[in-house]
Amino acid sequence: MEVKAWVEKVIIPTYETGKPEKNPIFLEKRVYQGSTGAVYPNPVIEKISDEKTDKEYTAVYIENEFLRIMVLPELGGRIQRAFDKVRNRDFIYYNQVIKPALVGLTGPWISGGIEFNWPQHHRPSTFDPVDFTIEEYADGSKTVWVNELELMCRTKGMAGFTLYPDKAYLEVKGKIYNRTPFPQTFLWWANPAVKVNDHYQSVFPPDVYAVFDHGKRDVSDFPIATGTYYKKDYAPGTDISRYKNIPVPTSYMAIRSQYNFIGGYEHDTEAGMLHVANHHIAPGKKQWTWGNGDFGQSWDRNLTDEDGPYIELMTGVFTDNQPDFSWLQPNEEKTFEQYFMPYAKVGAVKNASKEAMLNVEPNGDQVGIKVYATSAFPGAIIKLFVNEALVDSSVFDLSPSAIFEKNIQLEGNVCQENISVRVERADGKLLIDYEQEEQTNKEIPAAATAAKDPEEISSVEELYLNGLHIEQYRHATYAARDYYLEALRREPGDARCNNAMGLWYMRRGQFTKAEPFFRTAIKTLTSRNPNPYDGEPYYNLGWSLKMQGKSEEAYEAIYKATWNAAWQDAGFFALARIASEKGDFEDALYLLNKSLQRNGQAHSVRHLKAAVLHKMNRVKEAMQVIEESLLIDPFNFGCLYEKYVIHLETAEGAVAGQALNHFVQLMRQDVHNYIECALDYAHAGLYKEAIAFLLVYTGEQEGAVYPMVYYYMGWCYLQIEDGQAARSCFLEGEQAIPDLCFPHRIEDVKVLSSAITLNPGDAKAHYYLGNFWFDKQQFTEAVACWENSVSSDPSFPTAHRNLSLAYQNHLNESDRALKALEKAFSLDKTDARVFMELDQLYKKMGYTPEHRLAFFEKYPELVNDRDDLYLEQVTLLNQLNRYQEARACIAVKQFHPWEGGEGKVVGQYLLCHIGLAVKALREGAYELALELLSATVEYPHHLGEGKLYGAQENDIHYLRGCIYEKMGWTDQAREQFLMATTGPDEPVQAIFYNDPQPDKIFYQGLAWLKLEEQEKAKVIFERFIRFAELHLDDKIRIDYFAVSLPDLLVFDQDLHLKNHIHCQYLIGLGHLGLGRAEEARARFKEVLKMDVNHQGASTHLHLFPQLL
Repeated sequence: MEVKAWVEKVIIPTYETGKPEKNPIFLEKRVYQGSTGAVYPNPVIEKISDEKTDKEYTAVYIENEFLRIMVLPELGGRIQRAFDKVRNRDFIYYNQVIKPALVGLTGPWISGGIEFNWPQHHRPSTFDPVDFTIEEYADGSKTVWVNELELMCRTKGMAGFTLYPDKAYLEVKGKIYNRTPFPQTFLWWANPAVKVNDHYQSVFPPDVYAVFDHGKRDVSDFPIATGTYYKKDYAPGTDISRYKNIPVPTSYMAIRSQYNFIGGYEHDTEAGMLHVANHHIAPGKKQWTWGNGDFGQSWDRNLTDEDGPYIELMTGVFTDNQPDFSWLQPNEEKTFEQYFMPYAKVGAVKNASKEAMLNVEPNGDQVGIKVYATSAFPGAIIKLFVNEALVDSSVFDLSPSAIFEKNIQLEGNVCQENISVRVERADGKLLIDYEQEEQTNKEIPAAATAAKDPEEISSVEELYLNGLHIEQYRHATYAARDYYLEALRREPGDARCNNAMGLWYMRRGQFTKAEPFFRTAIKTLTSRNPNPYDGEPYYNLGWSLKMQGKSEEAYEAIYKATWNAAWQDAGFFALARIASEKGDFEDALYLLNKSLQRNGQAHSVRHLKAAVLHKMNRVKEAMQVIEESLLIDPFNFGCLYEKYVIHLETAEGAVAGQALNHFVQLMRQDVHNYIECALDYAHAGLYKEAIAFLLVYTGEQEGAVYPMVYYYMGWCYLQIEDGQAARSCFLEGEQAIPDLCFPHRIEDVKVLSSAITLNPGDAKAHYYLGNFWFDKQQFTEAVACWENSVSSDPSFPTAHRNLSLAYQNHLNESDRALKALEKAFSLDKTDARVFMELDQLYKKMGYTPEHRLAFFEKYPELVNDRDDLYLEQVTLLNQLNRYQEARACIAVKQFHPWEGGEGKVVGQYLLCHIGLAVKALREGAYELALELLSATVEYPHHLGEGKLYGAQENDIHYLRGCIYEKMGWTDQAREQFLMATTGPDEPVQAIFYNDPQPDKIFYQGLAWLKLEEQEKAKVIFERFIRFAELHLDDKIRIDYFAVSLPDLLVFDQDLHLKNHIHCQYLIGLGHLGLGRAEEARARFKEVLKMDVNHQGASTHLHLFPQLL
């Protein structure tokens, strides 16, 4: 049958998300998937509905004889469903409900289908709408294209989903384009989910003998793991390719393989999914699972209603780990193809291509061969070789519904022989082959090591490379700048570090500060000759000068950069923009053609060429460029707009209307699409065109206009010396609704500074520019802007709130921070986010639980609006020994897990039940006490979190033993005390929720006392004290390889103080266990002086002494 593609409205049951948070969320030190979790300028969503409703989505379908694919452009352009028509099954996990959890980079994330992650994992816009269109080709294939201009790095990404006639695979064409003037980093992970059960096996290539964790911080042998991985001991040997064998949340990523595939197979249904891509550019092969225990099952419930467990089989292009980023140079586009396909009967594939896949299984004196093909290959020849001698040849008509299976009897034990299989077309051309891998013991690679501190690094080159790595991998807590500056302290003229520091400032809008670094780099490079090997500093200098308005100097510097081939396409393009700005369109056209000679695909260059030809009234040539460009990229919005304008000017009204409608439909009123293209015009001095382009947006916009649109228009009017129009636009920008306006482009510095120069009292321009500066780590400038904002308009709460973050985290002025945040809340008492931040500041400043709880009780609606606030209220109730109230609060709340909240809901649930059980024990209500503890055996589903494999429950077992002891049940008491002695017994810093917790280890010691093993108990308690005294004054820093960091989300923590408190607490536990009650009490009081909200110290000070 022919390939069909169509758009259709579909109804999908959906748990709706809350509105995007209107406050800018900076999250400066958040760690997410091993990289920075800073999301600005993206808004964050922090609420999920408890109820599902039927919601209409626009779906795009593509179908052929074998497959039917469903794409959802409204949810990041993900493949929602991939259906195998031959076997009547979904070969990708199909989640029949949209049920997000708050674990994505910007909040909501859903399971199922295939998610496409770039420029960072998980994709910031995974829950946002994207552009889409359908194309058909002469060979009968059709493609659904999805497209996005992402906000973080301003790069452009496309994915084309193609089905061909008579092919049982889905082709994904990826295109990533850097439309900025600076190098950017990116990764691409396609993330297909697959349905799993006890019969499921992940199929990695046969040469994969080891797998890495995130950041390559840990390593395991594979597929048989023999050591401890993710805190699970797999000795003496466990097959971790089998889902049933992994009880804990686990990621693993393959070492480099020479094969092009990764897949998964369901042994019960004899069907699976395979991904194929060129391993030279697509080395990434990863599995992620929540684990098959109670914890994983709870996540199944969080993400679906009825479709059960899944795992993710991620496939990375230009990346082999998370994080592992590649560079994309200015004006560069990287392209690639991936193939996803169902298969059956073949089992654990040994080799695969997009045409066929093969399994070879030697077993004693037999060899089993299975071959599956993705299209018809009549008369295919399957040849078996043993020690290079042909021993069997079969002819078979391969197709997606006809699978070759044959067991071949041989003499002797073939497992010891060199076996190979070759599958050929009827004409003898190779389809797929496989030669058995040598079964040798390969050395497991070493795990990665953390970067040294700058002062510990011996050479300037190493300092540069470490800084570059930290930038490239977007490290959350290490600063590349520290390494570059240390290198320049030692060698002030170092060209690479000067260029890097100049770029660091350029990316942050500090054009004047960047310039001397580039000039120093050039001085060094030209110290022996005027024609350096590397032209990048000249190019960057030119951009810093251009952004300062020094176009003549910029032109000269950039032209020098084009002496080096590496900078010709971006350099000639930048020169063309300057020439166009001067009105010299002949020179601009010449330079654009020079750029296109180096990079004919460059979308931005093609747009400007069309615009310049249009300006020169060479309309026919302009239209030719436009049509050629749209064949390359149907989302070249600038060319689409030029096409509309040319039709309009040539009096082709009906055609112009069609062109405008098509343009507006593809743009889908995404304001950032409009802004980026308008800036393309503005960079070339085509300010009237930029204004007209933005007027299309304002004319089509039915709701509030994004404030920066008015500011851009005002700035463009200033450039053409229309001051009155500029003032009018700036006034509209100031009066526009400020919610979700988060400036982030370097051009915004010039635009907003111009508005402020024209009207120094524009409070919103100061506020917006402050947002930009703060995101770019220019904190002094940010504070100045926000202070000017509140001076001009004291009634705007968000500027006060932002000042609070700056005062606390960067000026260390808590009193000013508190005053600003209280002012912000007083101006808008409906803002639950600000309420949460204010409470966190109260907590940080040592306000008592009583004070904080009274604050909560004044605003019950705000507390109920956010899970983190609701849980904080429960925590305060527990801390004040109001366990019954805490329990009652938990019982009526459906919690939605959020990133950073791991283990917290469960922790408070356990604490209130333990506290009530202790009270019942003290009052002799033993049955009630046991009943309360029985509620901790299985966590109720509404907590949103299951019990983690190996969860430490020493305190619960100990307490249950005490109850049985009181009841006279000696044997049962002893059994519980013995259970309480198990698990890790070495104290650690305990940063993460699954780290060994000191409170739990403490009850091991108490249990040994009950078992009259005083020496074993003494060892534990004295170990607490020794560990704490040894580490009391350690200098603490965040783990270099941290994958996530649950705290540090609003206000910075003093990690040294936190460690000091932790150690004092350990000493208190040690003394308490050793029977030194007064010493313990003194330590706990000392802890509470430093942190009045320390729950462990409060609990052990008041609750448990009677149990000793």
